[in-house]
Amino acid sequence: MRQKIIIITTGGTIEKTYDEDTGVLLNKSSQLQEMLKRLRLPYTEISQHDLLCKDSLEMTDKDREIIKLSVENFLSESAPIVILHGTDTMAVTAQHLYDTIKDPPVPVVLTGAMRPFGFENSDALQNFTEALLASTILLPGIYISMHNKVHKLPKVRKNRERGTFENYN
Repeated sequence: MRQKIIIITTGGTIEKTYDEDTGVLLNKSSQLQEMLKRLRLPYTEISQHDLLCKDSLEMTDKDREIIKLSVENFLSESAPIVILHGTDTMAVTAQHLYDTIKDPPVPVVLTGAMRPFGFENSDALQNFTEALLASTILLPGIYISMHNKVHKLPKVRKNRERGTFENYN
């Protein structure tokens, strides 16, 4: 039997691509299909939903509300939810979900990358794969999954010096 996982893409470094014309990294479209081609998931059914295509530094409270409404819409499907998100404001979005979605019936796992998928030494595929697995074994709640560690909300932040996430008191 295949486990359904809902994936919501919002942009961020994990989905950036290099624009040869401008020499800039941009969020043009989701890179999820390229990541999925590299994985063997015979027990998983992916339901992809491209919601936003933004650098997380450009996200607004309105964008976070759109993400929340999307998550609420998918909760009725009783499937874990993974959100691809930029790391700069991932903790802000996760906290918003924690504060506004009381007792989600499934795990909601946010993940991203410090280097874009397809770049040398990218953490994108690792973080994505770990978030997929985490979403199938965690208890219901809001989480951030990065670098082989899962952080349960509340009180999660990005540690810029270490280039990852941590829980704090």
